[in-house]
Amino acid sequence: MTDLRSWLQHASAQLNVISDTPALDAQVLLADFLQQPRTWILAHNEEILNTQLETALNEALSQLVKGMPLPYLIGHWEFFGLDFAVTPDVLIPRPETELLVETALEWLQDHPQRRLAADVGTGSGCIAVSLAKQVGDLSVTAVDISRQALDVATQNVAAHAVEDQVRLVQGSLMQPLQGRFDLICSNPPYIPSEKLAGLAVAKHEPHLALDGGADGLNAIITLLNDAPRVLAPGGLMLIEIESSQGEAVLDLAHEILPKYLARVLPDLAGLPRLLCMENED
Repeated sequence: MTDLRSWLQHASAQLNVISDTPALDAQVLLADFLQQPRTWILAHNEEILNTQLETALNEALSQLVKGMPLPYLIGHWEFFGLDFAVTPDVLIPRPETELLVETALEWLQDHPQRRLAADVGTGSGCIAVSLAKQVGDLSVTAVDISRQALDVATQNVAAHAVEDQVRLVQGSLMQPLQGRFDLICSNPPYIPSEKLAGLAVAKHEPHLALDGGADGLNAIITLLNDAPRVLAPGGLMLIEIESSQGEAVLDLAHEILPKYLARVLPDLAGLPRLLCMENED
């Protein structure tokens, strides 16, 4: 018979070859199967696993070792302190995207009359839902071209009880948006096609949400070109970018929208991560 401590040691050793955080991943997987918080797992590691559960855990562990992302395996992941359902139809929410949410919230706090927002390429809906949960009078239109992604977003909107604030719309980038928005957020596809082929993320996550074309800038260029139609005077547009694109996106912003105030914010690693465009008209 196997106790929790022994299984965690075994799982960590198996995951060590494919994960930077093997012990944490093993704990998260075990906690999910036992439907207990990780703190409980660590405090009760002498508990014995029953045979049926151990078999199921080992099968899940085998999938992880073969490369299946942990969030897809357990079906959910944390973002900005909230739990979101995820499937292979949407990107896995990542910590670097929290910079976009934090920047948006700071701006909304400084502009209390600005309460009309759009989330372009919403995926799981993690940006739209996080903003709505933090700002109770915010109205968000969340757009995605993928029907399957919108199904996941619908689940997350309902789970966090923000149906009255978040409206989901199918369409390509900002094409379905009508009228002007005070705040536009987007985590668009921005990885260059050639680079994407060599990345582990491309094996499991949706190419539609990753592939930004030859230089990774296709969607970003479309967003910038469409901004005058959609972004309200005095409004803010936030676009997540790849860390190598800082100079290129600033050049594009100045070329396409010379009257807008453009800057790029770094992430916690100090890498260029967020293009901020203010419509000063």
